[in-house]
Amino acid sequence: MGCSLQMLLPLLLLTLLSAHLGSCQHYLPHYRLRPSPSDHLPVPGLHEDPDPEYDPREQDLVERTLRKKLGSNFDPNFMSISAPAHLNLSHTQLELRVQGPMPNEIKKLDLSETPYGKRVKVGNKPRRKFLQWLWTYTHCPVVYAWKDLGVRFWPRYIKEANCFSERSCSFPEGMFCKPVKSITKTFLRWYCQGFLRQKYCTWIPVQYPIISECKCSC
Repeated sequence: MGCSLQMLLPLLLLTLLSAHLGSCQHYLPHYRLRPSPSDHLPVPGLHEDPDPEYDPREQDLVERTLRKKLGSNFDPNFMSISAPAHLNLSHTQLELRVQGPMPNEIKKLDLSETPYGKRVKVGNKPRRKFLQWLWTYTHCPVVYAWKDLGVRFWPRYIKEANCFSERSCSFPEGMFCKPVKSITKTFLRWYCQGFLRQKYCTWIPVQYPIISECKCSC
């Protein structure tokens, strides 16, 4: 977003001036709370062999044994053994209110300068309200939703993340929320070698990346 604010500042200032003169109609975007996949994350669904012969058996799913095998990697904030009550909802957590300190690239905007070299006096209260609006509009929340990975993963359910991208996050439009950081969580994956009666299957640890931060980007 940093590279965009300098390019978009003249138009932002024109909007501020219009609002100051009373000729601007404020538009509050409509937030549709549905996750939208990014270019690289979240991880796309796997194409599994439908043959149940490659599924773990009941004796392979003993919770005590699997918990011991996963050890300290078990994170109840991002994984669940049983189906969460809100599994079928399209989203489970969306923070629409911005948190933490205001980004420096917004805080340091000089609203007194215009594209034509003239300076306009902007009071502290209008400036504060405009910067707060700009911060809220360009904020990119992370949207979480529970996903069923199937019986060949343990724990079976993961809280996956998406970048909110139902609309452009820039003003004027043109930029969108994209992932900039991710974390990894370790799951157990049921892995089989060989075919039918000659196969050998066991649980192996695998790392699953999850989006942790999104930003407004070109």
